[in-house]
Amino acid sequence: MVEITPGQAYGFFTDTSVCIGCKACEVACKSWNQLDDNPPVFGDGYDNTGSLDAQNWRHVQFIDNVPDEPLTAGQGKAWLMMSDVCKHCTHASCLEVCPTGAIMRTEFDTVYIQPDVCNGCRDCISACPYGVIEMNKEKGVAQKCTLCYDRLQGGLEPACAKACPTQSIQFGPVIELREKAQQRVDALHAQGVEEARLYGADEQVYGGLNAFFLLMDEPETYQLPNAANAVLPSRNNEKGYLTLLVTGALAVLGGLIAFRRRRERPATVPTAPDPEPQPVAATKAEE
Repeated sequence: MVEITPGQAYGFFTDTSVCIGCKACEVACKSWNQLDDNPPVFGDGYDNTGSLDAQNWRHVQFIDNVPDEPLTAGQGKAWLMMSDVCKHCTHASCLEVCPTGAIMRTEFDTVYIQPDVCNGCRDCISACPYGVIEMNKEKGVAQKCTLCYDRLQGGLEPACAKACPTQSIQFGPVIELREKAQQRVDALHAQGVEEARLYGADEQVYGGLNAFFLLMDEPETYQLPNAANAVLPSRNNEKGYLTLLVTGALAVLGGLIAFRRRRERPATVPTAPDPEPQPVAATKAEE
């Protein structure tokens, strides 16, 4: 049982190495948040959810990762599984672009969309690098994982973490979760699992993620941006502001030069009048 105290940063540590793809987190999330079911569809694999959207705030990915080398008994690595969710970024693009203030940071340092303030402009959808936000067409508002904000206010842990049978999803203060995550990575490395790595546990990815992961392959395999690509739009960082400032200064300078040249342009030289028309020579018939 986690004692929840407002003023601390809370989040998820998702250990993909022990995820079994049971989707208990998806069911618990839908049940608690009263999210509508998706129409049943037939696909090519075990993933019948598809992606995160307005009705799916948790999505268990099934990644076909058959290696090139032959497998030995007990070392099967054909599947990678990960319960994906909103990352509740420290530097949240969605929060920065929201024009109405509908997206706020709660007293638990989570990113929350206030449905009664959202005007459905979709700016947050375009800004989110993880594709976790989607429009609820019936309500006309953007929706995503709230990290069970209502449960946190009542001193309860999120429904998905509560339902996970393997503790693949762990909830708690982010500082404590990062310590646990590093210990887990160290243990896996000691067992020879060198591919284990943390994603979002440090400041390299959007200033740090309150919902971070232990991955068993490169971030790109899980459709996650790596540290080199995990940057805010240019208008939201210092280099972008500097570029805009220099561009604006050059534009003003160019305008001043063009205006000055226009004023210094010499007066138009009057043209000579057109010569008077000459009489037409008479034809032989007229003569």
